[in-house]
Amino acid sequence: MAETPLRVVVADDQPVVRAGFAAVLAAAPDIEVVGTAADGAELVALVAAEDPDVAVVDVRMPVMDGIAATAALGRAHATRVLVLTTFDLDEYVVAAVRAGASGFLLKDVPAERLVEAVRLVADGGMLLGPSVTRRLVEDFAEQPATRATDPAAYGLTRREGEVLGLLGRGLANAEIAEDLVVSTETVKSHVAEVLRKLGLRDRVQAVVWAYEHGLVTPGSAR
Repeated sequence: MAETPLRVVVADDQPVVRAGFAAVLAAAPDIEVVGTAADGAELVALVAAEDPDVAVVDVRMPVMDGIAATAALGRAHATRVLVLTTFDLDEYVVAAVRAGASGFLLKDVPAERLVEAVRLVADGGMLLGPSVTRRLVEDFAEQPATRATDPAAYGLTRREGEVLGLLGRGLANAEIAEDLVVSTETVKSHVAEVLRKLGLRDRVQAVVWAYEHGLVTPGSAR
């Protein structure tokens, strides 16, 4: 039996750009574009009607911008958000992540990379380029120090707490596996449990949680 295609929506206020992204994604055999929106309000209504797996969202849109729309989706839907923008600005990156976005890319991304990004985000992955991750970490480093939370208070095992701390430092599964001397499959299992127990959507939210609860401190990120 063929796998069910990923259901995707695209939101951008520029008709040509919106149609272009939709066409690129629709050409992939495992992706179905189920709708497009010209602003954030249309996007929220579209997601409510179609319940897609992923929303590809522009930042600057009228009526409701992409950041506000992402936050609204995060409060009511399981749809993962991939933010694309022309503007590689720090405040957009941090705001998008805090609002619940699972990935952030510039609009000049190659077509094949966009398709890969949608697949990765749909699978629960985190899509932040090295420079974006660095700026995100630097933003948290500027925040007042937070007293460390005991992961056990949230039902995490000692090992899960260690994995969460390493996630917060920006390590990939293979790097975490090397640090803890376990297999990558074991790491994936721990990550899944951490997300489930904390009610987090993906690795991006895990990074935010780790900083906000003091598990990662300024200067500890790699």
